[in-house]
Amino acid sequence: MHHRSSHPERHHLVIEIPHLRSTVGRALVIALETAVIPTVLLMLLLHYVGLVAGLCAVLGWCAFVLGTRRALGKEMPRTLLLCTGMLAGKAAFALVTSSAVVYVLQPAVGSVLMFLLFVGSAALGKPITERLAKDFVHLPAEVFANKAVRRVFINVALLWGGSRLIDAAMTLGFLHWSVEAGLFSRGVLSGLLTALTIAVCAGHGWRALRKLPGVTLRLGAKPAVA
Repeated sequence: MHHRSSHPERHHLVIEIPHLRSTVGRALVIALETAVIPTVLLMLLLHYVGLVAGLCAVLGWCAFVLGTRRALGKEMPRTLLLCTGMLAGKAAFALVTSSAVVYVLQPAVGSVLMFLLFVGSAALGKPITERLAKDFVHLPAEVFANKAVRRVFINVALLWGGSRLIDAAMTLGFLHWSVEAGLFSRGVLSGLLTALTIAVCAGHGWRALRKLPGVTLRLGAKPAVA
């Protein structure tokens, strides 16, 4: 995302959003690589072979994904590296403790901590979403200082925190049913909830920014294929 002022004397701000279809496509590929496929592998092997085989398959899948991308010279997004690292860490810890429940509970505990972090920062009037946005979106300081924009960041922090609490409750509920159900919840339903939350937060931010005077939003063109 970038900005430019087409009419400096009017202080008009144009915010260009990267091409939506390509962005969503990359996100779906990463979700398949780091959530859906390893979860399916673990569920199948846990049911038919055993816990050790399932966790080893997850670790092997992480190595396969990173090794294949490197061998083919493909992009190594930071999101992919972060998710793969967390996945491998969970699998390794569960392997050491010999417990599939530990594998499922780790992200649930993380979701509760994220709920406390996001909602707490919003309650203090210093939403962490504003700090995160500054790492990815380069906008003038006066835009972040705008009261309407500040309310958007607070609302997004509350939305994200609420979704993390729902995510943790959903995981614990499915885990109470069975370990396989807990794995399904973490690998599939949690991803769907995250995608829905991102869509809701993005839609809320889009509508709020469009209402600001002197601001124009537009979608970027599809990137050219090298």
